[in-house]
Amino acid sequence: MTPTPSSQPDSGRVRLPYERAGVDSAVGSILAAAGRHGYTDASKFALRLAVEEAMANAHRHGHRGKPDDAPILLEFRVTDREAVVTVEDTGPGFDPAGVPDPTLEENLERPSGRGLMLMRAYMTSVTFNERGNRVTLVYRRPAGRA
Repeated sequence: MTPTPSSQPDSGRVRLPYERAGVDSAVGSILAAAGRHGYTDASKFALRLAVEEAMANAHRHGHRGKPDDAPILLEFRVTDREAVVTVEDTGPGFDPAGVPDPTLEENLERPSGRGLMLMRAYMTSVTFNERGNRVTLVYRRPAGRA
């Protein structure tokens, strides 16, 4: 049985240390909201993948050299038409244009760039603030589908 989409948006804001349990809980909240709005399993997979990559990047790169419990800010808003998720770390930021394309032969064995590539592949848009320490992921549901 397909859930009836909700006319009210679901949203949340949480500061959390990068711990598996915290990430799972935050992602679970986003996916539950997507389910209440009738998103398909494929759409929820795309959201999970992109959010987990953004969280991992915030921890791995943005919090390099910081305590493990340095907080990451996660905000989300899910409506019948789109899901918007923002992940912000306290690090110095980076220039997304400077990340090498991981699909080019000379970069195939480099360990960076794949998460950003996956986020861009699954989301409608991926944007960064000027500093480069906050990413906004937008997933717009295709017309007539989730």
